[in-house]
Amino acid sequence: MRVLLLSFVVILVDQISKLLVRFHLEYAKPHRIIGNWVRLTFVENPGMAFGIEFGGQAFFTVFSFLATIAICVFIVRARAEKGQLRVSLSLILGGAIGNLIDRLLYRKVVDFIDIRIAGVNWPVFNIADVAVMLGMAMLITMIVFDKKAPEPEDSSRAGA
Repeated sequence: MRVLLLSFVVILVDQISKLLVRFHLEYAKPHRIIGNWVRLTFVENPGMAFGIEFGGQAFFTVFSFLATIAICVFIVRARAEKGQLRVSLSLILGGAIGNLIDRLLYRKVVDFIDIRIAGVNWPVFNIADVAVMLGMAMLITMIVFDKKAPEPEDSSRAGA
């Protein structure tokens, strides 16, 4: 399936960026990109997205693995669906696999994109997280704005 190429690109860009961060940035030392708003800060996250921690490392690894399998099943089942659905699932899959690779190799996820806007400091994140969030945003948008034609009323129930 061609849509899986997008997942592969996400995984590749995510893993290359994380390798560059590991080899070229000092741990927890911010590097300004755009003023104090956008910085690169190498940190490792043993928890879930945005530093949420519960259940331990084994839980997150198993959860990531099961989520990856579930997304693969959804992609296969969505072969005949709109391209936008397949693209959103492919982004989520690529991001999930990117972070799963970190959990398997390092037992932690490498994060490095550090955003601070109007005094709000976002949790540090990575390319895989961006792909998952974009995929989820697309999926939610499709669900909220999907305008299906209303189904005709059953004539046998109309007079009841």
